[in-house]
Amino acid sequence: MPRIAPRGITVLLVLAVLAYGLARVTAWPFALTAALAAFGVLIALDAVLLRGELQIERIVPARLSLARRDAFIYEIVNRADSERRIALVEAPAARLAIDLEAAHAVLPARTRTSVTLGVVPRERGRTSLRSYHARIHSRLGIIELRRTFRAPVSLRVLPDLSALDRSGDLVARTKLIESGLRRLRRRGTGGEFANLREYTPDDSFRSIDWKASARRGKPMVAQYEVERAQQIVVAIDAGRLMSARLGDRRKLDYAVAAGLAIAAMARLAADRVGVVAFAGTILARVAPGSGTEHSAKLADVLSDLEPKFEEADYERAFLDIGHSLRRRSLVVLFTDLFDPVASSTVLGAARLLTARHLVLVVLMNDAAIAQALSRTPRETDDAYRAAVAATLADERARAVATLRERGILVVDVPAAELTVALLDAYVDVKTRGLL
Repeated sequence: MPRIAPRGITVLLVLAVLAYGLARVTAWPFALTAALAAFGVLIALDAVLLRGELQIERIVPARLSLARRDAFIYEIVNRADSERRIALVEAPAARLAIDLEAAHAVLPARTRTSVTLGVVPRERGRTSLRSYHARIHSRLGIIELRRTFRAPVSLRVLPDLSALDRSGDLVARTKLIESGLRRLRRRGTGGEFANLREYTPDDSFRSIDWKASARRGKPMVAQYEVERAQQIVVAIDAGRLMSARLGDRRKLDYAVAAGLAIAAMARLAADRVGVVAFAGTILARVAPGSGTEHSAKLADVLSDLEPKFEEADYERAFLDIGHSLRRRSLVVLFTDLFDPVASSTVLGAARLLTARHLVLVVLMNDAAIAQALSRTPRETDDAYRAAVAATLADERARAVATLRERGILVVDVPAAELTVALLDAYVDVKTRGLL
């Protein structure tokens, strides 16, 4: 239904002033009638100009990634014989920050154009768009039409994997792994026994097989076939500690993105990857596997993973992982060691895996702690803040040192560098034959 536009109100006020002036020289009923008649003519003329078909269609991106700015596109077609001026807004949607300022367009008669509204996904997961709204004016602008376009669309906000683009070519890292495997074979180390060969000056003294050398009367080296299809288990703590925000996203969001990145890397390296997500209970589990369909399943499970405001049960999770793995595997644990209770719990439960498996604990530095330590206290509150930060940093450093003393690998970097650091750690594990 047409409404008086802001310009129409302005025109009406001008006509009222003119009517007031006219009423001083003639009868006021005549002046008022003349002003209202003039305004009515303008409204009628504007209504005629607003006749004609107008089409607006929303186009959503094929993929929305967490914290990555994107845009909705609106295709507008003016089939009328007069100019149209349009302002578009999108209804609010969960998990999305959509531009509040309207998108404007001016369309001459029988033309088409497109406008955009920016959007920044704030949380991973499923959401939906409901409707968008348009205010339509003619060139005259006395009245406006308001139309609501109900166009429900289901969307899914996926993890941000842009760090893969900044980390360099995955294929290049895979070549590093391949070269490392060849070096392991030349050194005579690896997995299953392959054959014997004569000792060469390039071989280490420790690689000599003394029993075989005694039987053959010359130094012999045992050569092993390096195992390729090794198992990687991505274990993600989805408890309360991982719900904390670091900048524009949660710690869990960084963990999910890094977990998918190492899964992509492992796929290129012909390794098998599985996932276990846990809080107080096991939230999701995907057995180690390979292939395109398996990778899609991993992405599907992790994309919808949400943190739980409860303590993570590390012992239950590690027992579950240990019972499900029949062969030595690399277990990549994403968690946080923010307080002494969490640190002692992780350290106590880790022994359930370290006897048989290689464990890599992945942590994210809190930039707020580093900033508090780097600033010179100027007030009492600053001094207290620095003291708390120093205590937390010291406890964290002791926990990391204890993990390393027990043979557990640790990646402890700022959240923004997590994916790259984890991929480099995986390459190091593979090239050194640690698994």
